[in-house]
Amino acid sequence: MRFRFMWAAGLLLILNSLSARAAWPEDRPIEVLVGFAAGGGTDVMVRNMLPFMQKHLGSKANFVVVNRPGAAGELSNTVLARAKPDGYTLAIVNVPAFVFVPLYKKTQYDPARITLVARVLSDPTVLVARRQGPQTGLRDLLSALKAQPNSISFGHNGIGTNGHLAMLQLQRVAGARFNEIPYNGTAQSKTALLGGHLDLAAMTSGELPDEGPGSPYRIVAQLSKTRLSRLADVPTASEQGIAAVMPAERGFAAPLGLDAAIQSRLQAAIEATMKDPEYLAKAGNDASVLAYLTGADWKRDIDSRKAEYQALAKNMPRE
Repeated sequence: MRFRFMWAAGLLLILNSLSARAAWPEDRPIEVLVGFAAGGGTDVMVRNMLPFMQKHLGSKANFVVVNRPGAAGELSNTVLARAKPDGYTLAIVNVPAFVFVPLYKKTQYDPARITLVARVLSDPTVLVARRQGPQTGLRDLLSALKAQPNSISFGHNGIGTNGHLAMLQLQRVAGARFNEIPYNGTAQSKTALLGGHLDLAAMTSGELPDEGPGSPYRIVAQLSKTRLSRLADVPTASEQGIAAVMPAERGFAAPLGLDAAIQSRLQAAIEATMKDPEYLAKAGNDASVLAYLTGADWKRDIDSRKAEYQALAKNMPRE
């Protein structure tokens, strides 16, 4: 009798799983959590992608973006980690914050409870000043900072983000601290920079609205191993004698336990979107830094950089 009960219960679980898998993604909207404010680079990227992902998943698929800004994505990651792994709650995770923040403080989420689905892009951090400000290179900026600590204000899009870690790398080189001003998203730091409230801001190359001669921004350096083709006139930090490389990566994630078939369909839709000519025409600056990886390959790549994150985390105050 007990065996029959267990067999029936197991069969019911299998049938429920098959039923849910068959219905996905057509029976209700899929929420996509974004841990930064509307209008920032992460938000714009996902809103550009989702109509094309919907096309490649099927016309009845429906995505809804839910912005939960704050704490460098921790709020969004926490909601994701606690959600059911049924394919109806996804999030855009931002690396390095996703792995860096738990290295120096106790977070409400555990990265091990989140499944990486696919990386979308890997975009170098760029350091930006006002074009009307002093025409100073990165080496001279750091020399001035060393001579007078806290004299240069530095804006980034939250503790643990690529901009924050770029600042930590530069402070390590200079041996002095910036006047640090964190924001809830790049849109806010851009406004502060143009308003004269910041000397320097960190953002990704994809978040630059315009880098042409008429732009109000001046790019001081790109923190990448090599120059991006569309920023061929902008030197890297290493070309200016400064050891600093900090990419910003964004991709899709789901709660741990996501059905393998659903994950496979999501990966296929993401990859198809990134090859879709209509999407590429709309992607703007993101098009030049698209860098698809499966979730498993992305995790291995992140693990290879964890030692640098751990070294930077040692200088963070423990919370």
